Amino acid sequence: MSAATPLDPAVAARLKRDRDGLVPAIAQQYDTGEVLMLGWMDDEALHRTLTTGRCTYWSRSRQEYWVKGDTSGHAQHVKSVALDCDGDTLLVKVDQVGAACHTGDRTCFDAAPLPLG
Repeated sequence: MSAATPLDPAVAARLKRDRDGLVPAIAQQYDTGEVLMLGWMDDEALHRTLTTGRCTYWSRSRQEYWVKGDTSGHAQHVKSVALDCDGDTLLVKVDQVGAACHTGDRTCFDAAPLPLG
């Protein structure tokens, strides 16, 4: 992960990161409200997302940045980014092209609901 980032200092000051410097980022389809996936961003990934208009995440397993859709073609075009009231979660509203999930599903939350009660 990047040690020095060009992220706006006012934005960076609002972020509450985990011990690895990451913040969860929820991707949501901007026009339907469909929750697509959860990824992780550090300051550099957020800066790239805000300045390029494409979602950039930090891969915890590969230890590298990845731009959603660069290899799959299933891009996320950013419409807006918001920080929650605690500063510890990002909501990225996107226009999703194709599947959001690495399994090929539209959303990572297509599995059967867990039983209640």
